[in-house]
Amino acid sequence: MNNELLQRRFNVIGKNAPLFYEEPLELVRGEGVWLYDAEGKRYLDVYNNVPCCGHSHPRVVEALSSQAATLNIHTLFDDSLSMVMLTCTGSEANELALRMARHATSAQGIIVTDAAYHGNTEAVGELGTGFMPEAAISQRVIGVPPPDSYRGLPGVSEEELASAYVERVQQAIDTFAQRGLGTAGILICPEFANEGLLNAPAGFVEQAIARVRAAGGLYIADEVQGGFGRTGDHWWSHQAYDCVPDIVTLGKPMGNGHPLAGIVATADLVKDFSEWAMYFNTFAGTPVSCAVGIAVLDVLEQENLLANAVATGAYVADGLRALQEKHAIIGDVRQKGMFFAAELVTDRESKAPAEEQANALINAMCMRGVLISRIGTYGNILKMRPPMPFQPEHADLLIAALDECLQEL
Repeated sequence: MNNELLQRRFNVIGKNAPLFYEEPLELVRGEGVWLYDAEGKRYLDVYNNVPCCGHSHPRVVEALSSQAATLNIHTLFDDSLSMVMLTCTGSEANELALRMARHATSAQGIIVTDAAYHGNTEAVGELGTGFMPEAAISQRVIGVPPPDSYRGLPGVSEEELASAYVERVQQAIDTFAQRGLGTAGILICPEFANEGLLNAPAGFVEQAIARVRAAGGLYIADEVQGGFGRTGDHWWSHQAYDCVPDIVTLGKPMGNGHPLAGIVATADLVKDFSEWAMYFNTFAGTPVSCAVGIAVLDVLEQENLLANAVATGAYVADGLRALQEKHAIIGDVRQKGMFFAAELVTDRESKAPAEEQANALINAMCMRGVLISRIGTYGNILKMRPPMPFQPEHADLLIAALDECLQEL
């Protein structure tokens, strides 16, 4: 990005809006798993999970343009849509889920995991206990430690880890009771994506949900990152556990980049909420949005992208584990379908987080034409979630670039 363009950005939206890389990119087009900047340089996209079918997929683009050329209006909802309520963004979907849960339970308290991200409206901002200012003063949201099988909790054995994390959930429930707020629900990303694509201790999710439901609360699964087949084995990441959510929130890949999101809930919840409050969204569920959403589902199914997430995902994971054997800075490798994480540590024994090295690495990768990011409580976990058509030949480029950059740290 040239200095003039960067200054224009600062003048219009300020200097506090985040830039992903130290040397900002000016991306002008995308195709499949590739992005191109204004000078024609090509970048392998191992970061964007929004265009799940690949950038500018012709069938999605055709569905959007064809419907837009025919009819595009705003929409209302009626009783025939008794299981679904459509929105434009994941933030709106999560806020609608909060309203629904609080109405259904007559309680206010929401439990989340620290370091998670669920959106950026005021109400949803309260959920960002790790970094959102609204969360610092909220009394109706409590963050619990992310269930991390790799790091665990101080002084807790591996065998007791699930129970220890569940006890933190129970403490939140008890605190809400003491505050007179009650527990409206627990909202989690079942992949624990922003927390670092964590592998939760066996039994934690089921036991935590059971405690919340015993207190009268609901289970809200945020599938904005993990949904639409990204895990490969399932269409939805919550299917990895033996408990069904009361409300599921959707977004990002639902429209392959077109603003399309929503919630899916039990009929009783939607009916009860709709009788209490009229929900209306001018731009959600338009004919164009619906045409795009249907095209995305067709592409995911007909191009076997879930099966590809399993096969290519395993191939990428094998490559990352080979790098782990070669580079001591990689403490742990995690993979769930077409979603990967590598936790960087300065010492494998102490697991001290290598935050500076992670930051240096993602910028070095960008200079080599491969886009990844970092996440987690300490910002030391490499985050890789490419478009679903990602193939082994693309994985080879990713692994080779990572290997070179790791050698230079």
